[in-house]
Amino acid sequence: MLKNKGELVRFMFVGGINTANYYFFYLILFQIAGLNYLFSHWIAFLISMVLSFYLNVYFTYRVKPTLRKFLQFPITQVVNISISSAFIYIFVEYLHLNGYIAPILSVVFTIPVTFILTGKILKRGQDSS
Repeated sequence: MLKNKGELVRFMFVGGINTANYYFFYLILFQIAGLNYLFSHWIAFLISMVLSFYLNVYFTYRVKPTLRKFLQFPITQVVNISISSAFIYIFVEYLHLNGYIAPILSVVFTIPVTFILTGKILKRGQDSS
């Protein structure tokens, strides 16, 4: 159980880095390039997903990266992007929140689910010590 607590702390740290990376690209696409907020969200999400994979295998879960895990990692992110997209849409369209704030608020709802799914994919086949 203590190992999972350490993983959760590292996951949240990596999540902070990844969120900053995502938000940087989101702002460039949304504010500077003038793209739609949902389109900006998806593109920034895809860019940050690659960084997230490597940070999670090397730092969070401390497992060996493989091509198979790299190819499976986006599957776990489908749930993340579905949840975050739904909340961003609800926040902007129904709650009339700012398109700059909505992506940050959606993170609160994605962390627990993404932590569990990411761990299952990245630790699959590893010895549990």
